[in-house]
Amino acid sequence: MYEPQFSLQSRFLMTCATELALTPENQQPWEAMNAALGATREKEPDLAAAIDARDLGRVRAIGEEWAAGRRHLPEHDREVLKRAMKAYRKSLKLTQLDAESGLGGGPMSGGRPSGITGITPPVRYPREVWVELARQGRLLDARRGVYELPPGE
Repeated sequence: MYEPQFSLQSRFLMTCATELALTPENQQPWEAMNAALGATREKEPDLAAAIDARDLGRVRAIGEEWAAGRRHLPEHDREVLKRAMKAYRKSLKLTQLDAESGLGGGPMSGGRPSGITGITPPVRYPREVWVELARQGRLLDARRGVYELPPGE
């Protein structure tokens, strides 16, 4: 299901395109793509034109350009990724502060630094968002659902 606030529009459109490749007679994916594009139509005119013309080849070509990094992701996706990174950083900081405020540092000491470098990202964003951020190099996949900030961040 596509949730505009948290999901990547590009991934949803490519899922619909794959569905159309398997069942070309099914018109529901075209309607879903049209609805998902919604208010961003004017920001993505060539994508909107391909969907309106029901040109599956062109839609898939745009998706391949996104995957290869030859084309910017839709503005909607860039905003979702930006919000997800902000949520990740905040969650990481709170986790580190929680670990540093625990008992055992001594009442007269300055505390002890947290050794936490990575966390499981906030669950309100789907896994595809975190995978995309890792693909872009903005996060490092530390395996088993844990992500870290790259060195120097």
